[in-house]
Amino acid sequence: MKIEVDLGTVQGSASRRAMLDLEELLATRLLVQGNSGSGKSHLLRRLLEQSAAHVQQLVIDPEGDFIGLAERYGHVVVDGNRSVADLECIAARVRQHRVSAVLNLEALEAEMQMRAAAVFLNALFDADRDHWFPMLVVVDEAQLFAPAVSGEVSEEARKASLGAMTNLMCRGRKRGLAGVIATQRLAKLAKNVAAEATNFLMGRTFLDIDMARAADLLGLERRQAEMFRELQRGHFLALGPAVSRRPVPVVVGPVETQARAATPLLTPLPNHPGEDARDLILAPVPAEAGRGIPERRVPATPPPSINQIFEQIVRDRPRDEPADEAPSLFANEDRERAYRGIAFEILSDPDAAFRPEAVLYQDFLVRCRIGKTGGAALPLPEFKIHLNAARAGVDPNAVDPGEWDRAITIARQIPDDLQAVYLILAGAALLAIACPSDADISRRCGHHSPGRARSRVGHLEKRDLVVMRTDMMGGRAVVLPDLGWESLPGHADGPAMGHPSGVAAE
Repeated sequence: MKIEVDLGTVQGSASRRAMLDLEELLATRLLVQGNSGSGKSHLLRRLLEQSAAHVQQLVIDPEGDFIGLAERYGHVVVDGNRSVADLECIAARVRQHRVSAVLNLEALEAEMQMRAAAVFLNALFDADRDHWFPMLVVVDEAQLFAPAVSGEVSEEARKASLGAMTNLMCRGRKRGLAGVIATQRLAKLAKNVAAEATNFLMGRTFLDIDMARAADLLGLERRQAEMFRELQRGHFLALGPAVSRRPVPVVVGPVETQARAATPLLTPLPNHPGEDARDLILAPVPAEAGRGIPERRVPATPPPSINQIFEQIVRDRPRDEPADEAPSLFANEDRERAYRGIAFEILSDPDAAFRPEAVLYQDFLVRCRIGKTGGAALPLPEFKIHLNAARAGVDPNAVDPGEWDRAITIARQIPDDLQAVYLILAGAALLAIACPSDADISRRCGHHSPGRARSRVGHLEKRDLVVMRTDMMGGRAVVLPDLGWESLPGHADGPAMGHPSGVAAE
């Protein structure tokens, strides 16, 4: 059965309808060209509305103009600001369940739009063979996703997006994907993408290079290219096996849904007398609440003599010196929590993370005596696990001790050089805060090498202890599979914030 889509009327004949063969379109693809204001998006909307009941659809929407299709025709709006894994999974479900969707990219910058579109299109292209159902894939502003030359975006993002668009137009037919691409300028669209279309709808354009390419695609003489400047809004020249074997002028019909960003209309200016307008605009600007001159803090350097004294005490202490047992104010089950609180208090000092472990250990023993925790002196290996837990910035009095014990139990089975990094990531996930940056992890571990912290995170990933997820905005979140925790996204290249107790970075 032949299914045709009503685009509108043929210019000059109100009774003659401009019909588009949908099955032929699925096999031959479509290119729409027109300058801003030519009615290009209106044409795409007409095509989508008329074919919504007959074929599955996907719209790559960089400006959020087509989300109105959701209310009227049941399209699912997919926010492009998601992780790569999320977009791939959603795209696979779209193909599997044959649900029409709109990929809304308006919240992303240009480079992130290209990356998100590439991930989604590649996932559609790589779907299982059992899910190769016919799908109309409409890409608005295609010159953004398949640029002819490099722009301000990275070369990696451009290649990924261009490769996905090339797959859609060149190899998508066998997988049921029919590309419908729309562009403001043919000269900005990659030629290998535009050349795969055999149906054309050319609207108003003014630049000579674009008019010449449009005339070539329609088989017109160069002297006839001037006609593209005279086309009215919503008027197109159509050619192709799905529309007409010869160029035919088409007037696009009305649509049922509307774009959110319509062309603004002129409205009367408010009647403000001169003096009132001056007072209204030049009134004193109120000071922003809470915004003052930032205080410049000079990090205090710890007196070196104190460290030398502590190191000397630990180094010269006799091996067989019996540990003093002071009277205890704690029961055995509370002593462990007291140790964690003391270690957390020690690392609240902004410079404590960079002091030798021997110095921190001596400070810990002194505080234990002052706090009368009682019992034998905590061995150095046990002190290290409490110290690493304190580097995570988790106040033991502010969280469920049972939950934090789960993370510490896993950390005890990890090599010493990975314990601190694991607990720092686990602490961010437990507190549901942003994943710390490499510089922040490095500072908390007592060194100034973000590369070393990045390497430790990589080792944890190889051991399947953590999973790092990157969203489309470049944010990095950590997932701990053994604990079922996940942090909020943070920037891996962000500054070092120091201990979460409120200490600022250097």
